[in-house]
Parts: sequence; C-alpha cells; structure tokens
Amino acid sequence: MRSRKRPNPRSSRLHRRTGFPTAALLVVAALPLSAQSGQQIYESVCANCHGLGGMGDGPAAVALSVQPADFQDCSFALREPDSDWLAVALEGGASRGFSAEMPAHGEMFSEAQIQAVVDYIRTLCSDDRWPRGELNLPRALVTEKAFPEDEAVTTVTVNAEGPGAIINELLYEKRFGPLSQIEVKFPFGVREQTATDDWVAGVGDLTLGVKHTLFHSVDAGSILSLGGEVKLPVGSEEDGFSKGTTVLEPFVSFGQILPSNWFLHAQGIAEFVTDSEKGDPEAKARLVLGRRWTNGRFGRAWSPMVEVLGTAEFADEETEYAWDLLPQMQVTLNKRQHIMLNVGVLLPLTDASARQTKLLVYLLWDWFDGGFFDGW
Repeated sequence: MRSRKRPNPRSSRLHRRTGFPTAALLVVAALPLSAQSGQQIYESVCANCHGLGGMGDGPAAVALSVQPADFQDCSFALREPDSDWLAVALEGGASRGFSAEMPAHGEMFSEAQIQAVVDYIRTLCSDDRWPRGELNLPRALVTEKAFPEDEAVTTVTVNAEGPGAIINELLYEKRFGPLSQIEVKFPFGVREQTATDDWVAGVGDLTLGVKHTLFHSVDAGSILSLGGEVKLPVGSEEDGFSKGTTVLEPFVSFGQILPSNWFLHAQGIAEFVTDSEKGDPEAKARLVLGRRWTNGRFGRAWSPMVEVLGTAEFADEETEYAWDLLPQMQVTLNKRQHIMLNVGVLLPLTDASARQTKLLVYLLWDWFDGGFFDGW
C-alpha cells in the first residue's frame, strides 16, 4: 500500500520465497477479480511490488524510486487505521502526499475488495501486542490519551482575562516497543506580575513521563494505559513558573470508540508533592467526548471535542474543588493528516471570579508519518 522514504533493512532479500506454488499463482491469476479473496488479490496484484511476504521485495520493487512498505514491520503496519490504508489503495499514494508510484486501484476494485486485502495484510505482522491505529483517537488539549505515540506538540495557553500570561509548552513523545512511550515536556513563557504590572519571562518545571498500555482491543474499541510523570522544579517559583518542589503524578488513561464516529477519553491523576509546605496532594479527573467528521470519504478530518476537567485539592482543613469546561476543535491541516491544529477555550465552572478564562492552541506533528513539510 503506502510507501515510506526510509530504508528497508531486509530489502536485499528480493523475490522472497513463501512456499506458495507458482502453479497456484497462475490459477489465482486466472480467476475473475470479483471471485478472488483478499489474499488472492494481494498475491496476484500487490505482490509484484510488495512481495509475497509483504516485505517490499517484489520483482518490480527494484525499478521504484521509493522502497515499498514492509507489511511485516508491525510498528508501521498496525499503527495505521484501516481508513489510511483504504485511502491510499483506492485513490493512490499521491492522495495522501506519498509517492505517486503507488497507483490508485479504485476503478479496478471495490472498497469491500480492498478491505479484504487490508485484512489479509494485517495478518503479515505476527505480533499482536501492537495496538491498532483505530485506537489512536484524536488528541484533546489537556487529557492524556491512552495510545502510545510518536508526536511533537507545541501548546500555547493565553489568559483571556485577569493578569496576563502566555505560556508555551513543548512536548516530545517517543514510542518504544509495541506498548510503551516516553515523553518530555518543557514549558516557557511570560507572565504579568500583579504587584508591579511588569512582565517577566521564564521557564517552567521540566516534566519526564512514561506510559504503558495495559489492554487494547480493536473489536471492543477500547484501550487502557498506566503512566506517570515527574515534574522537576527548574523554573522560577518567585515569578510564578514553578511550584518549587518535585511533583509526582501517576495516572491512568482510557480511550473508547463509540458508534457513529463518536469517541471518549478518560483520565485519572493523583498528584503528590515532595515538600508539603509548598503544595497539597491533589486528585484530577478528566473526561473528553468528541466526534470525527471528514470532508468526503477520506478528506480533511474535523474533530470537535468537549473536555470536562475536575481537580480536588486536599488541604489540611478542607477539600477544595475546581471544575472547568474546555470546548475545542481539532482539524488535520495537510493531505497526509499528520499535522493537526486544535483550538479551544477553557471556561471555569467554579470560582469563576478568581480563575481566568484561557485560550489554548496546539500544533501537533505525528513525526513517524514523515517530516513536517511532507504530505502537503
């Protein structure tokens, strides 16, 4: 299906033998396309470039400028949802900003036939620990999703009222293995000092995190992960960029596919400070409900979402609660759909007079799918 401009470590093993008899291939090729199974269509059409074993080593691959995708590479083959495979197979690689050498098959095959081919390709990866791409639901502005991902995200938060503040957060996520992910967050920005009306610039606390998938099922549409973050007090406490103490945040994240392209995220967080004089323990609950639309069958994706954010701070004398509502809209920007923009407004539901309405914007780059300027 789709091709990537990256070396295939096994590409030298051209014309890989799978034990499928040549005579049987001739019989399959003689069948009408409408009578062929997904495997038979693959072996009679797709294998010419992608190889019988799906390693990108078909006899025609040597003449291509871009190495065909390796379908035995589970990191690639399973992280993509069926919609991406169907888009490229039916409309060609150029439709998603990939190589035009991947032809469109929409006039030769029905979508049901292409789906059967995709179903067969899924079997070429023998490691079912990798969560399927369908479970990689649209990312909300605040809530951590359960799917392990390779992403770079820059988020800007602007106070819309009260003391001014513009805070940027750079997030880098790197997947390792089929189920895990590490991440680094680095905030920086400017704040208005209420006492002097002066603006000060500074960096916030550095966050290191890890996440591991405990359960995933594309049939159930569910994914569950456990993770934790450590915030290191490298920012200025005096200027309001830091709590001045190390913060530990274990969390659990859950994602669920719902009918009619609806989806749900949920996250629970416990926060502990190592210096009790600089903060109290907290519990946070986050819930996201959203729906995904596309322009046409495979076009630009729009995902309106609403986040409900709750915090309970366990002070010595009483527990203080804060609730916020965060409506937002995520949209894919390019043909490859690996560059996304999300814009939302955080609205305090409790103690609104003391807390600020905020504008949040992020730009997301799913860097596994190519460079930032690829696929436009």
